[in-house]
Amino acid sequence: MNRTHTCGELTAKAVGKTVCLQGWVSTTRDHGGVLFADLRDRYGLTQVLFHPDKLFFSEAEKLRREDCIQIVGTVAERPAGMKNEKLPTGAVEVHTTQLLVFSKSEVPPLEVDDRIAAHDDTRLKYRYLDLRRPVMQRHLAIRHTAAHAMRNYLSSKQFLEIETPFLIKSTPEGARDYVVPSRVNPGKFYALPQSPQLYKQILMCSGMDRYFQLARCLRDEDLRADRQPEHTQIDLEMSFVEPEDVFEIVEGLITAIWKETIGHDVPVPFQRLRHADAMDRYGTDKPDTRYELFLHDVSSIVKEADFSVFKDVIKSGGMVKCIVCPQDLPRKDIDAYILFCQNNGAKGMAWMRYKAGAFESNIAKFFSADIQKKLAAAIQPPDGSIVMFIADKPRMANQVLDKLRQDLAKKLCLYDPRSFQFCWITDFPLFEWNEEEEKWDPAHHPFCMPNAEDIKHLETDPGKVSCTQYDLTLNGWELGSGSIRIHRADIQERVMNVIGLTKAELDAKFGFLLEAFKYGAPPHGGIGIGFDRVVTLLLGLDDIREVIAFPKNKAAQCPMDGSPSDIPEKAYKELQIKSVAGKK
Repeated sequence: MNRTHTCGELTAKAVGKTVCLQGWVSTTRDHGGVLFADLRDRYGLTQVLFHPDKLFFSEAEKLRREDCIQIVGTVAERPAGMKNEKLPTGAVEVHTTQLLVFSKSEVPPLEVDDRIAAHDDTRLKYRYLDLRRPVMQRHLAIRHTAAHAMRNYLSSKQFLEIETPFLIKSTPEGARDYVVPSRVNPGKFYALPQSPQLYKQILMCSGMDRYFQLARCLRDEDLRADRQPEHTQIDLEMSFVEPEDVFEIVEGLITAIWKETIGHDVPVPFQRLRHADAMDRYGTDKPDTRYELFLHDVSSIVKEADFSVFKDVIKSGGMVKCIVCPQDLPRKDIDAYILFCQNNGAKGMAWMRYKAGAFESNIAKFFSADIQKKLAAAIQPPDGSIVMFIADKPRMANQVLDKLRQDLAKKLCLYDPRSFQFCWITDFPLFEWNEEEEKWDPAHHPFCMPNAEDIKHLETDPGKVSCTQYDLTLNGWELGSGSIRIHRADIQERVMNVIGLTKAELDAKFGFLLEAFKYGAPPHGGIGIGFDRVVTLLLGLDDIREVIAFPKNKAAQCPMDGSPSDIPEKAYKELQIKSVAGKK
């Protein structure tokens, strides 16, 4: 008999029916000779009952957790006082008339139970057991629903889903490439795509007009909670657009996903911040805007004080920036925050308490009454607050204060963790200075169109050039990044020259794109949105591994299948490459 119902489907309406259920044994209970078992599949849980007068009862007594079985039986209403209101199937049970054991299970190395958390390494090694847990199955179901909503929405807006290659030419992007040797082209290598960036631009040159795909992207970079070596991206591109057109499409897409997956109405339009303002107020280009707790650059005020630590940093090109903790803190907490800042790269943290209209601390004596008055007017500290200062190079000061801001907000409960605050960050710098190599690098990637008014600075002052890049952030996470692309070969060549690519290198790495630009390339732009991050934030989680079926660990390894692994010596010979692993 084939399965007639899932384990999450039967209700009181099915009483008296003969049904066939298939799934895994979750628990067994012996109640005075009558055996009960909870049968589980991804749809839910159903209680089944085995009577001792059945021929298969001795086999039923041997059932253990995670045995995979089939039962046939009659649906019956549970006795009074035995119903489970917490389960959709809690009003009924199935009195078994047939039992078929598909396969037996050894004692599982982890509990298939949401209430019992296994170690991360164990979960990844036995991922097939971890994925049987209802919470993990719900995560992947939400992921499916979000993907379905995305496809429906973009299809309704005349986008075409088009796949781009996995074996591509290596081009410089934001991380290292994973490379694949070519057997039929000895000595040559494919790269796995960090993103479909060049191919979606080629599609715009091909007249596709509106493209999207759920793209797999692979990047050889250090891992963290929101980063995996392979991730999935909602990738889309549009011809004949300006940033506002992309914003409108993306805001509609996000609205559709949130509504269809969790029933949440996302307000539009999203907040917008220029990159310079985001860095000034929040110290980061992916700010959590659910709370204020702004940063304040007070360099121009405190440089007049007699505090040599601040004066020396400012003279050397650094800055003094502060954050106001709106509540008073005991000294032990302040000392803990000094250590917190040092552990995050700062040399230290200076602080003052603001009370009854005056600043108090062991450094307050270095600040005259006039300077204290100016400082209070600039940062508006409430009575009893703690002002925390970081004096350092701008990058480090912002980096430390960003982390400090997040920690304070969490500890002081300054935001609703169930809220969603989207924000567009615009007008990014096109280049950033690489101090180690003393050259300009792309701040994001070299295909962003410079803002029209800044093109004149490309050769004379690259640091002044802002571009059409825009990032979508959510609750302190970068959710997506995009731009209006360069569609003219002459501008693309000028940008590449700034980052030090010669004409020969340019042709070798990007010649096919520049060639396409010669034949009537349209203005175009788009965005790549981290789909794993979307699902993670939808579910209120903080680790993208929780929404990926088979993620890697922190060492970019899969404990389940043992990848990456050695390859046979024969494969090296066929590929005409030589292993140098472990050799000096």
